[in-house]
Amino acid sequence: MSVQVGQPVPAWATKAYLPNGDFMDINSDGLKGKWIVVFFYPLDFTFVCPTEIQAFGEEYEAFKKANAEVISVSTDSVFSHKAWAESSLGKVPFPMAEDTNHELSKTFGVLMEDKGIALRGTFIINPDGVLVSSTINHLSVGRNVDETLRTLQAFQNGELIPCGWKPGMQTLGKG
Repeated sequence: MSVQVGQPVPAWATKAYLPNGDFMDINSDGLKGKWIVVFFYPLDFTFVCPTEIQAFGEEYEAFKKANAEVISVSTDSVFSHKAWAESSLGKVPFPMAEDTNHELSKTFGVLMEDKGIALRGTFIINPDGVLVSSTINHLSVGRNVDETLRTLQAFQNGELIPCGWKPGMQTLGKG
């Protein structure tokens, strides 16, 4: 059973390819107390996936300014991530995590078991480790990174947020 919005995200650990070219073990304990944006994509060396990774990269500083860590995940290995980044994708400013055992994809409910790959899932986890947002697209349609950032900022606001709200706009007050 996968984690649902409003539930704590179970503890997890994996390896990641880092922006400096190194590999590192990362886990949920090391991210406690932070906002986390985790996004899954199907495969390295594909067509839609680089557009999403590059879009998150272009907005990475805005996520950092919003005190959020960004982590991408696919069922490919960290070695594949490194080869892709060095051959054609370019530098990625956030960790690219592997999910070769499919545990993270199962935890977040995005694993296509028949194909062994993840759907395009985007998840926002609050500093208490609770999943507050979940968006999942099928393989052919990329996500909107600006909407992910807006949703993060809305949750950080702590008030009731109307449709179409953007930072600086009026909220509906405390819930």
